[in-house]
Amino acid sequence: MDREVMDIRSLQRPFKEQYRKDPQSSRITLTAKGGETNTPLTCSVDIGRAIYQAEAHKGVGGSGQAACSGDLLIGALAACAQVTCQLVATAMQVPTRHIEVTVDGDMDLQGTLGISKNVPVGFEAIRVQFHLDAPQATPEQLRALQEKTEQYCVVLQTLLRPPRIETRWSTSD
Repeated sequence: MDREVMDIRSLQRPFKEQYRKDPQSSRITLTAKGGETNTPLTCSVDIGRAIYQAEAHKGVGGSGQAACSGDLLIGALAACAQVTCQLVATAMQVPTRHIEVTVDGDMDLQGTLGISKNVPVGFEAIRVQFHLDAPQATPEQLRALQEKTEQYCVVLQTLLRPPRIETRWSTSD
């Protein structure tokens, strides 16, 4: 697979200069909006640039035809880890032929269905596997790639150090 060679440092230089000059300009807010569909088992998720269909997992009544929220969560982690590793490898000039990230997550659906109060709702374990084909990379390069990828992967760091989450409810008059 031929990969496009990019000068990531040059590409990101103007952003870094801008953010150093005006730290407030680096702050962003991402928004996703869930929307109701014709069944309580499905919804749409609008991220502003695309709309995704989601549904309850097959193990709680979904059809198995669309991603469940757990799929979207581990998919976001896989996407972030993949892109971060590719960017870091390119920026550090680590010679790779192929990078692939696989994310697996374990949960017990008894918690989600309220069958057992002793079973937590949500993932109990998540594993991120990086598969690298980099025969010309040195051990030092691979260690640095791992360190920087894990350090700069936004979704990984968010899951490792969860942010404060606030919920608000409103009703229509």
